Amino acid sequence: MDIHYFDYKYSFPLESGESLPGFQLAYTTRGTLNDEGSNVVWICHALTGNADPGDWWGGMVGQGKYFNPENHFIVCANVLGSCYGSTGPLSTNPSTGRPFHHDFPALTIRDMVEALDLLRQELGIEKIHTCIGGSLGGEQAVEWAILRPQLIENLVLIAASAVASPWCIAFNEAQRMAIEADPTWIEQRDDAGTAGMRAARAMAMISYRNYDTYGFTQALDNNEQLDGYKAASYQRYQGEKIADRFNAFTYWTLSKVMDSHNVGRNRGSILNALNQIKARTLVVGIRSDLLFPPTEQQFLARHIPEATYEEIDSLYGHDGFLIEFRPLAGIMRKWVTATQPSSTNVAEVVKK
Repeated sequence: MDIHYFDYKYSFPLESGESLPGFQLAYTTRGTLNDEGSNVVWICHALTGNADPGDWWGGMVGQGKYFNPENHFIVCANVLGSCYGSTGPLSTNPSTGRPFHHDFPALTIRDMVEALDLLRQELGIEKIHTCIGGSLGGEQAVEWAILRPQLIENLVLIAASAVASPWCIAFNEAQRMAIEADPTWIEQRDDAGTAGMRAARAMAMISYRNYDTYGFTQALDNNEQLDGYKAASYQRYQGEKIADRFNAFTYWTLSKVMDSHNVGRNRGSILNALNQIKARTLVVGIRSDLLFPPTEQQFLARHIPEATYEEIDSLYGHDGFLIEFRPLAGIMRKWVTATQPSSTNVAEVVKK
């Protein structure tokens, strides 16, 4: 899958009052935009995702999958602040000629969405048939539907919320404390804080999964063990895995983005903001999700006009949105049939 780059060469104001001296977004497209421009599927990725949804959501995207490039024009962009080709903390600060590192400005979900919307305009997309995202991706999708109420026809929010909970913020702060405890974190180098990030990711995995997940996947080998537990080695494996593909500056930045998520900020209230959504909306919760429990998705569904709520029963907690593609596809087919009686699935809508 070829990665494309959108270069925005003008000063980009941020919600914090700071600005970026331009930015770059990495993005991918699959399929072809039809003559009516009516077959756009925009996928918003989660915390450590990238611009290629086939890489991290292969069960949903690809030939013969629910989002099929034979029928859809599928767009996914790496978010502002990430490290997979978009402008982030390791990018060069034009004013110094060196990487931003600790000086990268604070971002919000709204900033990310404003950047996505500029890319959308660059691509000549006037209507998004379906905008979908899970976790941080769902936060982008709901923010976009509020920011541009006439843009999105169908909105799918999975394991997401209207505002970051104190619980979520506490998990993120604990991870940042682990990064801060790494003595290299204060240094101006790209790999600063890597050991701390390993520990942070191990903490995060506990919130992404749950008690039953570990009991099933990391069970004891035998009753005589005194060490060498699967659960312990799994945590270290996850720490090494993130260190191979990410950096602590980006991890820190994006965790702060999640903390500041609040669709009601400067819009009167959360309820007032959600009431502005015009898209047909499906909200999906995961029964075993500890990080974004179903009560948060139920809140979204209650306060987005005429939204539908569905729930997935998964062993995998919050990570279920990345794993349970069969139940998710089934829920979406059922929803599309119910809300658009003339079609049996999204694919048929966009073929016309």
